[in-house]
Amino acid sequence: MLKVTDLTVHYGAIQALRGISFDVNEGEIITLIGSNGAGKTTTLHSVSNIIKKTSGKVEFLGNDITNVSADSIVKTGLIQVPEGRRVFANMSVKENLEMGAYTRKDKAGIKTDMEKVYELFPRLKERIKQLSGTLSGGEQQMLAMGRALMSNPKLLLLDEPSMGLAPILVDEIFSIIQEINKTGTTILLVEQNAYKALSIADRAYILETGTIIKSGKASDLINDDTVKSAYLGG
Repeated sequence: MLKVTDLTVHYGAIQALRGISFDVNEGEIITLIGSNGAGKTTTLHSVSNIIKKTSGKVEFLGNDITNVSADSIVKTGLIQVPEGRRVFANMSVKENLEMGAYTRKDKAGIKTDMEKVYELFPRLKERIKQLSGTLSGGEQQMLAMGRALMSNPKLLLLDEPSMGLAPILVDEIFSIIQEINKTGTTILLVEQNAYKALSIADRAYILETGTIIKSGKASDLINDDTVKSAYLGG
């Protein structure tokens, strides 16, 4: 579904990604884990073409999207939920969700998907007219995910969905991620909470200073002594 080959990214003289390659198959939850500054968010931004690549190739659904504009990539069904949620603070919950569907013209489908989002996130329905900037951090994360789902994604890129959330909300968000996956959306998850990410993922890639140092089944990596020591506090 997604194939990334020899991806290199520079920020000026700093090399953020050093020729990384990975793939995501349809129906999977794939996670990228690593410490701060490892290159996780840079990877998502370069796949979405939010930042410029130095070199490498990105293919989605068999098409080369390496140099396709970010807004056109959205129309292909590759949707990113940004780190820090970035909801439209001065717009209501409903208006934020409507913004998620801005590329769509199918009014009936939009209405159906809006109801699906409210089923997935009942708290959003309770706060439908509330300004998004007044929501709690957890509610804003739900809104950011709901807004992305309104774009009808084939592949959802999630950047640090648990950041800054209370443990009970982290559990809820990860359960919802699994639910979204079960309904047919493939997921590429960047997450600092390595244990939670590995516990729901099919496969994982470990990034360190812009390089993939290890990959494999998430169930194997969660029991790997090196991974435990470096990322799981064990």
